[in-house]
Amino acid sequence: MLNFLKKLLGDDNEKEIKRMQRYVDEINELEATMTGMSDVKLVAKTKEFQGRLADGETLEDILSEAFAVVREASRRVLGMRHFDVQLLGGVTLHEGNIAEMRTGEGKTLVATLPVYLNALTGKGVHVVTVNDYLARRDSEWMGKLYRFLGLSVGLIVHGLDFAERKMAYAADVTYGTNNEFGFDYLRDNMVVQRDQMVQRPLNYGIVDEVDSILIDEARTPLIISGPGEKSTELYAKLSKVAPKMVAETDYTIDEKAHTVAPNEAGIAKAEKLLGVTNLYDAENIELSHHFNQALRAQFLMKRDKDYVVKDGEVVIVDEFTGRLMFGRRYSDGLHQAIEAKEGVKIERESQTLASITFQNYFRMYEKLSGMTGTAKTEEAEFRKIYQLDVIIMPTNKPIMRTDFPDVIYKNKKAKYKAVVEDIVETHRKGQPMLVGTTSIVQSEALSDLLKKRGVPHNVLNAKFHEMEAQIVAQAGQMGAVTIATNMAGRGTDIVLGEGVAEVGGLHIIGTERHESRRIDNQLRGRAGRQGDPGSSRFYLSLEDDLMRLFGSDNIAGIMEKLGMEEDEPIEHPLISRSIEQAQKKVEGRNFDIRKQVLEYDDVMNQQREVIYSQRRQILMGENMRPHIFPMIEKIIEQGMDLYANEKVYEEEWDLAGLINYSEEYFAVEGRLKAEELAKLSRFELQEDLVKAATEAYDAREALFGEETMRELEKVIMLKVVDDKWMEHLDAMEMLRQGIGLRAYGQKNPLIEYKLEAYDMFQQMIEHIQDEIVKYIYRVNVMTQQPQAADRLHDARTSHGEEEEHVKSPIVNHDKVGRNDLCPCGSGKKYKNCCGR
Repeated sequence: MLNFLKKLLGDDNEKEIKRMQRYVDEINELEATMTGMSDVKLVAKTKEFQGRLADGETLEDILSEAFAVVREASRRVLGMRHFDVQLLGGVTLHEGNIAEMRTGEGKTLVATLPVYLNALTGKGVHVVTVNDYLARRDSEWMGKLYRFLGLSVGLIVHGLDFAERKMAYAADVTYGTNNEFGFDYLRDNMVVQRDQMVQRPLNYGIVDEVDSILIDEARTPLIISGPGEKSTELYAKLSKVAPKMVAETDYTIDEKAHTVAPNEAGIAKAEKLLGVTNLYDAENIELSHHFNQALRAQFLMKRDKDYVVKDGEVVIVDEFTGRLMFGRRYSDGLHQAIEAKEGVKIERESQTLASITFQNYFRMYEKLSGMTGTAKTEEAEFRKIYQLDVIIMPTNKPIMRTDFPDVIYKNKKAKYKAVVEDIVETHRKGQPMLVGTTSIVQSEALSDLLKKRGVPHNVLNAKFHEMEAQIVAQAGQMGAVTIATNMAGRGTDIVLGEGVAEVGGLHIIGTERHESRRIDNQLRGRAGRQGDPGSSRFYLSLEDDLMRLFGSDNIAGIMEKLGMEEDEPIEHPLISRSIEQAQKKVEGRNFDIRKQVLEYDDVMNQQREVIYSQRRQILMGENMRPHIFPMIEKIIEQGMDLYANEKVYEEEWDLAGLINYSEEYFAVEGRLKAEELAKLSRFELQEDLVKAATEAYDAREALFGEETMRELEKVIMLKVVDDKWMEHLDAMEMLRQGIGLRAYGQKNPLIEYKLEAYDMFQQMIEHIQDEIVKYIYRVNVMTQQPQAADRLHDARTSHGEEEEHVKSPIVNHDKVGRNDLCPCGSGKKYKNCCGR
């Protein structure tokens, strides 16, 4: 039916390609003119384009000419001329869509077209890659082209200092990783002076491997954290309890949902081992939470699959790419539980200082586009979350790869035996092979089997992270056998060696189906690039996770009916279709998880935007006094309502209480006298309080000097906003963890979360205003700032980078007024605390 409708109505993708073809025709017509230009004249086109844009022309007006200039410059500088299909890809990216291009079609070169065009506006273009290696490689390689045309190029990778980052972001074109861009955004919203910010407004971003960054990593938020105060002893204690739990007897595992839960017998055993009467008493909430995390660490998180232990640290392995995620940590105490299980140093839990999901970070770009070899299967998610359409680009040359049907065996032992035989036979012909596995354990087990058969090979997994590009680049040489975990090496071309085409090109072997069809397609896509010959086949067993959990019942029944032997495989397109259905189920479930993460983060994102917007106003503003006085007036109104309410007779007003309240916030001690206030009407009383607040403010400004006062206002406002925002983040996380229980009361947890989050946010804003007013009248300036460690000084980002030092207002403890906040930090007045 779908094919019939396509024939009747026409394919949308084909329509888009035809529409964009007019640009390609125009660019081709300009080629002879560009070829005839000298280098000087070609480079001068950049200034010409910038002038035309300044005079009111649009990017679309100059697109064909600009692309023609880039193509000619690339031919001269890089020795590469853009194919027509690459021009189509460039138009797709410029228009804010996703270009799906097969592996080897030259996505890196495609990006130069829209990057150059959009960089002409002077607002900056970000090219986002998945790792430092690719960011550095592409910035150096393509950077030659941009610099030739008069544009500056920056690089954002781990380990840069502030000056280097600032310079990189000021460039016309900036290459970097998704993590670095996101963390820099968060850090920019924690600084206390505007010249400490590094990023410009987010203008245009091109995301390479867009499915990996915007889909696969969307479940994990970026978090900047500071040191927490909780002890690590509890993790060590519980790591001794968890291994004593027995499967089925003490706990149950739901592998599909990736959860583990203790049953009654397990809870009783844990209570006995921990010496508590009731593990789920209110006083034992923290203990029960960490017991559950210890169970997860012990029975769900697998070493050399989910994480590795490297140099005494637990390092997460990216489930989609097989790469090590240095510095990223599991949240909510899970990482500490794994550290305790593995017997390495247990790091303290940290306090969240700032966080954002990739979804909400990348949606802030004025224009966003992406490129990958595999995006169509997730088109609905790209459109719903990011408003990005996926357009499939035609290949430059016809695809010559043969994709053989999957073969399925009864168990893993028989499957691996067949895989090894295939490798041995193919290797004998000299045909190179890339063998994809889904875990480090699997890749090393296969490596051992090949060693026994005397087959020389390379193993690429998270343990050999540093050698990734070099190993993959050699995978197409005659006789090469490369075992790769998941899609490690993605982004590096596999070029066929001499004589390889004659023996069939690169052969891809998949040892298991991934839960996402995209990952399988990426593995297949490594072969058959640019019209090269190649082949692929997946080997499966009924014991594989995907088959065991989602799709093996029917197939197992068929195998039993046919009376098939262990070593006898089924090979039929029906099997491949069944597996695809199983994968669709998992993809749907994962989309729901990501969508739920986003729905909850959208609530936080609205609040984050308000707070960050206010911070930017403070940073960019010169004089905060007009912003602070409405807060003071609000405090005065609240005091009037409390102590001199208009609904109460004047003789019943609590003027002594009002004076104490005013002195606590803004009034100089002794300025307000009850006998004088008693003579005033309510309106006059409020006016006098405002006058007292203004006098006190003016006196402080005269004492410190106008310039110092302006700086003090900003520092106080930022300090208070940051402190309250961090407390709010913790409170919101606690709310998020417990809100799911509302479903038992027939309430929608998301709606409940939104309502409570709104109330909490309003309370936070009120507390911010209260604290700002208190500090602005009480904080004193010291002539020399001591080297006091601020709470953010030792803060580290989730990828381990030390934060910039953040200055705080300094309280002069030498001279403390009776109504000042006590220097001991209790939050009480001095007269009611240490000065009692």
